[in-house]
Amino acid sequence: MATFNRKSARVRLHRRIRKKISGTAARPRLSIFFSGKHVYAQVIDDDAGKTLVSAATTEEKIVGKSKGGANRVSAELVGKAIAERLLSKKVENVVFDRGGFQYHGKVKALADAAREGGLKF
Repeated sequence: MATFNRKSARVRLHRRIRKKISGTAARPRLSIFFSGKHVYAQVIDDDAGKTLVSAATTEEKIVGKSKGGANRVSAELVGKAIAERLLSKKVENVVFDRGGFQYHGKVKALADAAREGGLKF
């Protein structure tokens, strides 16, 4: 009898999503990841293989505003930071890659904060 492993299920789902989603110079991919303690987001141009900007709760600027943990508040802070940094590079259209996570809770909070920051997806 095989046991259900949440992480491997998420990775399998993420692989399936990545078959359809790819970032270009015109519309880079906004990729997110949640560990137990931190929230990470990066904007990637898959054609060039380059990360344009990134933001995470491991940074001192963001850590100071959040009480810690990978929660909705810290996800919103990362979403706002990633939008601000990407708009400074004159890019506003992105493709959202939810990384196999359900579009609910923290993922939705990060996406909504990025949209409020000026990103379009």
